[in-house]
Amino acid sequence: MVDAHVHAPSAAGLRLDWHTWMNQVDGIPSWARAYDADGRVRPAVLDEIFAAEGVDVALLFSEYSPKVTGTQPIEDMLPIVEHNPARFRLVANVNPHLHHPIRAEVIRQLDLGAVALKVHPVHGGFSPDDKMLYPAYAECEDRGVPVVVHTGPSNFPGASSRYGDPALITDVLRDFPKLTVVLAHGGRGWWYDAAAFLALSYEKVWIDLAGLPPRKLPEYYQRFDLARLATRWIFGTDWPATPGAARNAATLASLGLPEQTLHGVLGGNALAVYPGLAS
Repeated sequence: MVDAHVHAPSAAGLRLDWHTWMNQVDGIPSWARAYDADGRVRPAVLDEIFAAEGVDVALLFSEYSPKVTGTQPIEDMLPIVEHNPARFRLVANVNPHLHHPIRAEVIRQLDLGAVALKVHPVHGGFSPDDKMLYPAYAECEDRGVPVVVHTGPSNFPGASSRYGDPALITDVLRDFPKLTVVLAHGGRGWWYDAAAFLALSYEKVWIDLAGLPPRKLPEYYQRFDLARLATRWIFGTDWPATPGAARNAATLASLGLPEQTLHGVLGGNALAVYPGLAS
């Protein structure tokens, strides 16, 4: 099983407090034991948590959105990967308002071992088709590295939800026909139809299920043939904002998808999309 969407930031890099970031109002979340008293990840404990959930490979997301969520530098993820490089992999992130020249920063992060590039227009305050990002897309296309694009709104203070429209990626698909694009959160909110249409229309467009309750997927994508659309899905939890990978996977299995399709969702599609995961 591949969890293709995981966040494990240090508390020091977050602009928001833990409860706001997690939308929690009380109680101590179960994931808290993965952190030490200073809010830093304990790699061995995190490894144990994912092993217990049945996750063979987890993709760790960095993020550079200082005005909304804060900065989660890719370097903070390196100790986690070093602890267990078979389970954990890096995902790069760039913000065109911060990184200049942007292609050089993409190269730097990919050379650290990142298997994908994430852009977060909603938290970064830019459109995914901004020409400032084109050198980043060109580098990823040249290397055969997928680009993960956040779709859907965000309720974090300072977010620009209008940039979460999946349709904003269409010019990028035109200009970079060999680029693989993963629509994180599948258009969550009011853009489910747009995300599904793109995933079914473009061979290189996929949907990342992170943050979507699996039991509600038939409702969210009710205008589409679910079994057909599921062939374009990649499993992800948006950990720690999830009840757990094992529980989500079990719920996905209860949807009645064809066995081969389910295997693809839970791992096979990710292995095909993200280079080097099988090694």
